[in-house]
Amino acid sequence: MSSFCAGCGNSLSEGDSFCSICGRAVFATSASPPLDPGVAFGLPPEPSGKAIFSLVCGVLFFFPPSAIAAVLFGHLSLSEIRRSAGRLGGRGLAIVGMVLGYTGLAALSVLLIIAALKIPKTLRQSMGTDQSSAVAAVRTLNTAEIAFAQAHPASGYTCSLSDLSEVWGIGDLSQGRKNGYVFVLQGCAATKANGPIAKYQVLAYPVAPNTSRLPAYCSNESDRVKIDRNGSSENCLEKGADLLESEINHPQPWSQNSSR
Repeated sequence: MSSFCAGCGNSLSEGDSFCSICGRAVFATSASPPLDPGVAFGLPPEPSGKAIFSLVCGVLFFFPPSAIAAVLFGHLSLSEIRRSAGRLGGRGLAIVGMVLGYTGLAALSVLLIIAALKIPKTLRQSMGTDQSSAVAAVRTLNTAEIAFAQAHPASGYTCSLSDLSEVWGIGDLSQGRKNGYVFVLQGCAATKANGPIAKYQVLAYPVAPNTSRLPAYCSNESDRVKIDRNGSSENCLEKGADLLESEINHPQPWSQNSSR
């Protein structure tokens, strides 16, 4: 004849002295139906701690770790409640915590998708701004060289940025760096022995040429600006392409593998 545990209602086998579920001592062997402890003894089911924790984390679903914890502990608590044979409650708390947790994860997914679409566009805009600034800086250095040569006819041009800053407002360019570009003056040479310097070169190349995908620019006493779309200042001087007006007004982010 079957019997049931008076504590949790678990089915007992003949000869059992203790319940295998709740550990309660068996004093009666008469058959009785499974009872809900909350009804039979007036004791409400104890709320699951995992369910409570799931709800608390769910309330903080706007933090990704909290949303993940709400979902995880919600599932764990539901499984625990099912195995407790009525001793544990809190199923509603666990479900609410899971719903809030999944809501937080869904919102996070939407934000990540928006970021994935927006970040490349922002980077392209930033690269275009840097290129416009670099071209303008090369123009400024050319103008400063002309001003310096006019102020110092005996010596001519200069390859010193600090010299240029004394006769023309070149601002941050005197430090040799601006908006992700390095600026260098070189190649100063006279056309006649002991004559004034009549030649110079301006180089503007990205600080990280192998990763930034920004082009290099160069110019000289001709005031003509050239571009190397792979970011190489050496190639710009040797075989750079003339910078078009359309590229000056609307620069494009060039790839390292862009064709000329």
